Amino acid sequence: MDTQAYPITLIIIAINIIVSLIGINNRDFMGSAIMWPYGVKRQHQYYRFISSGFIHADYMHLIFNMFTFYFFGRNLELIFKLYSLGGTISFLALYILALIISDLPTYFKHQDNRDYLCLGASGAVSAVVFATIIFSPWTSIYLYGAIKISALLYAVLYLAYCIYAGKKRRDHINHDAHLWGSLFGLGFTLLIVAIAQPSLFSMILGQLKHPSLFGN
Repeated sequence: MDTQAYPITLIIIAINIIVSLIGINNRDFMGSAIMWPYGVKRQHQYYRFISSGFIHADYMHLIFNMFTFYFFGRNLELIFKLYSLGGTISFLALYILALIISDLPTYFKHQDNRDYLCLGASGAVSAVVFATIIFSPWTSIYLYGAIKISALLYAVLYLAYCIYAGKKRRDHINHDAHLWGSLFGLGFTLLIVAIAQPSLFSMILGQLKHPSLFGN
């Protein structure tokens, strides 16, 4: 696939890598960028809704999110262009709005908790994943380069893991944002289709009639 066909996906990945590496190696920088609901409310640090989405807790967290985003993001960026769904503008809007909206439940829940911190692109990546499966639910994905499953099955497993991890609360990763990002991705994309290309709904529904859990 021509990498020039999905430049925004690659730019977002590059920014995530650069900012995350700085944060992993500079705790002061990470502290200034991480999502801190208490500080957002009292010090009006609203930028944290965005900055916290470009830093990750460690290398594995970064790799996991960026691998997932690369696979789904490049497809969604092409789909938005191919089907005249707003192209780059819609793709960027989905990503940035997902960062903000997926953090809102966490913000309202923890705005009076001085010690609560969270970070990661979880909400935006989840939004992209679930937006993509609207158009190609049975596309094949190879986990660890060997296990073949469908995109829809991957999305369900991805979400299930994040909900499970969120209940454990053993790190600063905002696992709860996966759920809200997923819902936002579905809603945003279906709205764009309804406004710009409602005729696509017949194609979308048609694909669901031919399931393949292990991908086509």
